[in-house]
Amino acid sequence: MPALMIDGVTRNFERGTLYEAIADQYQSAHDGTIALVTVNGKLRELGKRVDRDGVLTFLTTRTPTGFNTYCRTAELLLVRAVEALCGRSVHVKIEFALGNGFFCSVHGLDGEADAAFTQKVQAKMEELRDRAVPITKKTYPIDDAIELFARQGMEDKVKLFHYRRGSTINVYNLDGYSDYFYGYMLPNTKYVRLFQLMPYRGGMVLVLPTMEHPERLDAFADQQNLFDTLSLSTEWGERVNIATVGDLNDQICAGQISDMILVQEALQERRIGDIAEMIFERDEVKFVLIAGPSSSGKTTFAHRLGIQLRSFGLVPHIISLDNYFVDRSRTPVDEDGNYDFECLEAIDLEQFGDDMSDLLDGKAVDMPTFNFKTGKREYKGDRMQLGDKDVLIIEGIHCLNPKTTEALPEENKFKIYTSALTSLNIDEHNRIPSTDARLLRRMVRDARTRGYSAKETIRAWRSVREGEEQYIFPYQDDADVTFNSVLIYELSVLKQFAEPELYNVHPGEPEYYEAKRLLKFLDYFVGVDTAAVPKNSLLREFVGGGCFGVR
Repeated sequence: MPALMIDGVTRNFERGTLYEAIADQYQSAHDGTIALVTVNGKLRELGKRVDRDGVLTFLTTRTPTGFNTYCRTAELLLVRAVEALCGRSVHVKIEFALGNGFFCSVHGLDGEADAAFTQKVQAKMEELRDRAVPITKKTYPIDDAIELFARQGMEDKVKLFHYRRGSTINVYNLDGYSDYFYGYMLPNTKYVRLFQLMPYRGGMVLVLPTMEHPERLDAFADQQNLFDTLSLSTEWGERVNIATVGDLNDQICAGQISDMILVQEALQERRIGDIAEMIFERDEVKFVLIAGPSSSGKTTFAHRLGIQLRSFGLVPHIISLDNYFVDRSRTPVDEDGNYDFECLEAIDLEQFGDDMSDLLDGKAVDMPTFNFKTGKREYKGDRMQLGDKDVLIIEGIHCLNPKTTEALPEENKFKIYTSALTSLNIDEHNRIPSTDARLLRRMVRDARTRGYSAKETIRAWRSVREGEEQYIFPYQDDADVTFNSVLIYELSVLKQFAEPELYNVHPGEPEYYEAKRLLKFLDYFVGVDTAAVPKNSLLREFVGGGCFGVR
């Protein structure tokens, strides 16, 4: 009879006991639905059975892994409901996250996914939920899985698994419907208690709880600017006939990668040129403020925007808000006693406001440089005075926070939010989270420029994400324009740099599971050498070899 240590107490369970049954016994002691367990550090779905001694812990929907499991199961519920109502002639593509929901396009319908259609699908999902239909998993040899999906008309999965190196595929089944999902599932449909389906911009939005409040369903937080930006990126992918990783791999293996890269770079350059024209047409703009989360490519974007502004006859000057860090002795510390460089108080807002106001008034100002080794601001004779054609491009995580530039008139500001918003999907039902793309960007850059290991980057990522939620994301809708820095081919390039770093995270280390997940994710991609990446590409900020000297 296997012995499991749970919350410091060892209990014996019959061999073959479902982890779901054990979770039911402990659910009342947890805030959030138990979605998964770990046994000796290894994740197990609740539908698995006890087969060994070990230490068991619970993962609830208040953890990223547990919450993603809830979302993934809700998505399976959605695609099964549509298939049950419409047959295989109509299919759903889960496009991207939007606020507290996921935007889904519907293909094969006679018309749009209107309110009547979404109500029918919602009702079918509720019926499946109320029946507590089991979700089972079966392992297929890869050739059998490809044959299965070919019969179901899922060509996106047939393409994907053509490049799979493993010999088997795990396939989930819900109510007679088989599908592949990248990640874990809940054991049955009753766990997906809260959801709402609503029509949106020709498709549907599946509204779900948040990880912070998994026990309630909030009203849909519409983000039209974000939707438009992601839709544009999807359109760019369609121009080169790439919607999924399988499409991308096909073009790489067909020797078409160089042309595809040039088209993607040209589309991005055109977008930067359009933004520069917006700035040029507003004569009163003197401060271009660029903010965005970690690894969104702010620095390279600022340089490329500066070049485009020069083509309009303007004279840009790039300033990093980091040069206005307070001296290290005045830097706030977090609850663990570590320096908190992410908070607004780490910036000398008073000095920054005085300098920018003086520049706007036509005065000459000595500009600082922050010495990160000594932790002090230095002045090295960099004197600046603005002329009629001069424009300051200021980049930093707090640039869209109203407190940062409250001393400056609104008419003199142009605000840009940059982010890495991934529109490429693994297949039609498996999204690539933008946070994964940014984490891989940061990991590659950290290893190259700072000597940080993948373990260190993964360990710090949660703190980085918490800072973004507090200091960056609340202000993204205040921007005049959003720029998406993602390139559809970039993960195929990052793969060759990230994999060796991830392999250096070892079993037993807290970051091992995340490293293993990312390695599995990168295995979907055929690699691409950096030789085809232009020197001015935003991707060069992370892999190196760029023309702007950005480290």
